[in-house]
Amino acid sequence: MTVVLQSSKMPDGIEIKVRNRQFNLEQQLEGDWLDGDAFKTAFFNSMSMSFPIGEKSFIDSVRAYSDEIKDPKLKKEMSGFFGQEGMHRREHQKYNELLCAKRGYNLEKLESGWAKRVSQLNKRGTKLMVLGGTVAAEHFTAILAEKLLQGWLFNDVPKEMKDMWLWHASEELEHKSVAFDVYQSVGGSYKMRKFMLRLFTLHFLMDIMASTFSMLRQNKQLWKWNTLKSGTKFIFGKGGLVRTLWPQYKSFYKKDFHPWNNDNRELLENYLAAETVA
Repeated sequence: MTVVLQSSKMPDGIEIKVRNRQFNLEQQLEGDWLDGDAFKTAFFNSMSMSFPIGEKSFIDSVRAYSDEIKDPKLKKEMSGFFGQEGMHRREHQKYNELLCAKRGYNLEKLESGWAKRVSQLNKRGTKLMVLGGTVAAEHFTAILAEKLLQGWLFNDVPKEMKDMWLWHASEELEHKSVAFDVYQSVGGSYKMRKFMLRLFTLHFLMDIMASTFSMLRQNKQLWKWNTLKSGTKFIFGKGGLVRTLWPQYKSFYKKDFHPWNNDNRELLENYLAAETVA
């Protein structure tokens, strides 16, 4: 009898469920939907630009190891991961196309930077490095998702827009350990894991700021004092991006790190229960 060692470390009671959600964002994407703030809106719109290309890369990098994973629990989780990321890709593609139509942005130009980055990694990196990049990106999206679900930043966002981002956030929490567990199962090293998060962080910040500045420039908001002040506060200020995410971000560099060391099942359960009632 063949004994299959369990390689999934996801806690019991979590189901990676594929939810076929669709959102009508036509009105919200016409203007600055996040607190009426040009910088914060452009930043999150730029994040959305990264998702269709990024999600495809994440799916491909995990699927590349499908034949090597024998644990039935992890294989089921991988299937859920593919389904959820596929839905995120579809909805953000619609979001991006509508955004560009409403605000006159060049979709091809905004997507090209992200596409080039993924292409470079695929050409220059090993298969395991590409998976390591996914593990790093999934860490960032998971810690951002937790903060959004805790009420950071999105309290006064229009309902349909808030629903879309929090739906995405909740599913990032559900599947946050899948790529990591696959990486560990196929021999991914601690050294490479640390390197890939540093590389991801550098490239992500460069690319998202380039996209954000491009949108602000087209909106004639880039060099306005209020925009610069708001952007600096949002990135570096108290309650801003860096200070909010840093405590959980740095946990990734611990040798014994696992995404579920930060057990936020209760947060996820409360969100899903509220969605069911609504």
